[in-house]
Amino acid sequence: MEKKIAVLVGSLRKESFNKKIANELIRLAPTTLKMEIVEIGNLPLYNEDLDSNPPQQWIEFREKIRNSDAILFVSPEYNRTIPGGLKNAIDVGSRPPGKSVWKGKSGAVVTVTPSATGGLGSNHNIRQAVVFLDVPMMQQPEAYISKVHELLLEDGKTVNEKTETFLKDYMLAFEKWINHF
Repeated sequence: MEKKIAVLVGSLRKESFNKKIANELIRLAPTTLKMEIVEIGNLPLYNEDLDSNPPQQWIEFREKIRNSDAILFVSPEYNRTIPGGLKNAIDVGSRPPGKSVWKGKSGAVVTVTPSATGGLGSNHNIRQAVVFLDVPMMQQPEAYISKVHELLLEDGKTVNEKTETFLKDYMLAFEKWINHF
């Protein structure tokens, strides 16, 4: 059975390594996963004062998450934690109280960085934030992609064979995980 997957990319940069890896994950995903990158860069900062008359961007974002079966987070690490844009998206989707669009969606996280740490801090912070919102997160395999710039081929968009195999296996595990729910 086909599942709709919302892919949230934590990096807002046009030539983001994270967006490149997200596109590779989409390309390598099993055909039963209908994956779409959901834009987060245009979301106004969460402000509870706006809950009574939310911005259109919030309404559209919440609807896309609500209509998805699962969430795949692909994110860098900024200052050992979640990038601000991604944290804002998590907050926008969790509010107002009692109306979270995250509840019960299964999820997974891939962190991507040119540094050697692979985004360990961000990976765990994302898990912590969304588990609180009742998003069961895939435990294994974990995906901390370090030195990403060394994994891309000459086109700067596709990954080398070893990384492609890892990403394909990751997506097979993700498919199994979300079909568990």
